[in-house]
Amino acid sequence: MKQKEITFSFIEDMVRTKTFGIINTVNQDGSPHTTGVLYAVSPPESKFALYVVTSKKYKKAENIKRNPTVSFIITFPHHFFRFVPSNTITFNGKVEILPFENEELLAIFTEKRILRMITKDLDLEEKKDYVFLKIIPEPKVQVYGVGYNLFALRGGHTEGGYAIRIPAERLD
Repeated sequence: MKQKEITFSFIEDMVRTKTFGIINTVNQDGSPHTTGVLYAVSPPESKFALYVVTSKKYKKAENIKRNPTVSFIITFPHHFFRFVPSNTITFNGKVEILPFENEELLAIFTEKRILRMITKDLDLEEKKDYVFLKIIPEPKVQVYGVGYNLFALRGGHTEGGYAIRIPAERLD
């Protein structure tokens, strides 16, 4: 049983509380490639997107050049109840590769200390190897447990799964 009616605004607020997610790309042979990344979120007044900084040399960037389809998962672990499955928000979508020298995106990465650390210490030579990944999500977002009372999930782990839609005006 959900605690309240859940809106995309609530989900977006939850996404903004975190900076770590898991990106899944597709290898050349069709198998999945999964890696943890730090991410930032587009400003609230703009179209919704998630951003990751990566080297052009990394496998995820190579995979995205070939196939821009990704899945991006944000976990919300229960730190006091470790036996309970983590809540999750999953975005499926496509990725655009953008140049690293983008003042607007660099500004987004200055909003949180951990994100500033990624971009501020790169020298000019290193910056040539880096890009931004813009994750453009599909309208349907898969969610597990976010907004649910933890004890309401005791009846069965399947109770907490639901989908929510990103409003059309927030889609790219």
